[in-house]
Parts: sequence; structure tokens; C-alpha cells
Amino acid sequence: MTRRADRRTVLTGLGALGVAGCDRAPSSPTSQMDIRPTRGAWDLDLTALEAANGGRIGLAAQDWNMVSWRPRERFNYCSTFKMFLATATLERIQRSEEQLHRAIPITAADMVSHAPITEPAVGSTLTIEALCKGMVEVSDNPAANILIRELGGLDALRAWYRSIGDLSTTVDRLEPMMNRRDGDKDTITPSQAVSNLIAVFGSGSGSGTIRPRLQTEMMARLRRWMIDSPTGADRIKGGVPAGWIVAHKTGTGGTGQTNDVGVIQPPSGDPIHIAIYYDAPASLSAARRDAVIADATRMALERLGRG
Repeated sequence: MTRRADRRTVLTGLGALGVAGCDRAPSSPTSQMDIRPTRGAWDLDLTALEAANGGRIGLAAQDWNMVSWRPRERFNYCSTFKMFLATATLERIQRSEEQLHRAIPITAADMVSHAPITEPAVGSTLTIEALCKGMVEVSDNPAANILIRELGGLDALRAWYRSIGDLSTTVDRLEPMMNRRDGDKDTITPSQAVSNLIAVFGSGSGSGTIRPRLQTEMMARLRRWMIDSPTGADRIKGGVPAGWIVAHKTGTGGTGQTNDVGVIQPPSGDPIHIAIYYDAPASLSAARRDAVIADATRMALERLGRG
């Protein structure tokens, strides 16, 4: 590839695609399967990957350029939202509205499925930092619900998305109900997800700089949690060359949803912000679903000239 797009122009384009996803009438997941991907000069063609495995893939990836497949279609974000919730919480700490080491009582009433960090702490306390870490690294669901509560509820989380220019992502339910398909509830578009990643992590230099939302210390925490996460080793991480660093957050639903979003850092050059959502057939094995994400990652990197 030789053409280089202005970074702010790329971000604006991605955001416009995300908002466009908000303009259509709500539809069921089945009807979404029939939507033809928006095609353009920078688009991938994942037709063969979808045909070979079934289901529907949504992807957006951006460095200086962007590539996409089904960028305006909606997907259940599942636990990928947790890195955005962590960002919102860390921002409150920066503004002295929250304290990193404030202890939160953990009760039996907080418990829902998948509680590797919070369940052993029932009857004691966990700090805001420990809740964020457990939520991002191992996707603890009660930790997410507690942090949403401490943030001010679902309305506050929705307002945070709007504060970064995201007018389309829907916020409707707590864990684990948010993972159930129900029209447009708890959904995002791939293009909007990448716009959000850029808003959080920043991008570029000089006049094209988009500054990160977090200060150095808080950003280092978020990145470390995302890099250290043991989940999804065969998703985006499985599709990048050896030696590349992936800071990411996975999301998985009970009826085939297999997602991964984050920032890929090659040994040199610009980072790549990437979001991949896969509505897989429920009958497809977990290993094969992960492999589809890895394959889509490789194809996106090749299309960007970074593979």
C-alpha cells in the first residue's frame, strides 16, 4: 500500500461508520446475517472465511490506514466492554472522584457466573484496583457489575461512551444478561469499537496527535492488565507475528459470540487498533472460533501491509 490517510480523517471516518449503525431500525441477529458488508477500497473480503466456518464476522483495523468488513453491523460486545469500563473508572481516579485503593465489600448477593476473583473474596473486601485488574485480566463478571455500580450505574457507563464521541453503542444490561442476543441491546459496531480504542489509547504524533485519555501511570496499569490477560491466546494473539505485543480484551457469549479487541504493537512502526466480532454457529468448536479470529487478524495485517 502506498496511499496514507490523515489519522484524524481515518478516525472521523470510523466514527461516522459507527454512528451510521445507530440509524437503522433495530433488527434481530438473524436479519443482520443477511446485511451485505459495506465495500470500499480499503475493505477486506472475508466471504471465504465466513463460508468455510459459518456465521458472521465484523472487523475494523486501523494504523494510518483502515480496513474493514461489515463495519456498520451490530454485534454483542460481551466482555470486550470491560476495558472501556476500566478506562472510565481510571479516569475517575485521575479526577480524584475515586480512589485506587478504596476497599469495596464483596457479598454473596454480588455473585453471578464466572467469579474467579470475587467469589473467594465474599465476606471480605477488594480494592477498586483489584476489581479492575480481575475484570480485565480474567473477565470477572461480579467485578464488572460492582464497578458499574460504583461508577453510577448503566446510565453513567452510557454517558462515558457519549463523552468520547460514541453515540451508537448501546448499554442495557448487567453481567451475565448482557451476553444474550436481544435485538440491538448491548451491541457495538466494529468501526465504533476502533474509534473508541483510538480515543482511549491515542494515536499519531505532531499535528495529527490524538492524546490518550489516561495519564501515564493509569495507562500503564490498563495496558499491563490487557497484555497479561491469559484469555484468548489463540485469537488476535494467534494471528500476529512472533515478538509483537497485543494488549487486548476478549468477549465470549453462550451462543457462539467470540470477540477480541485491542491494540497490536509491532517491534517498530505505528500501533494497530483492531476489533473483531464473530457471531459463530453455536455448533462450531471453541478452538475453531478462536482460529477464525486469528485468520481474520492475519488478513487484516496483510491488507494494511503489516503482515
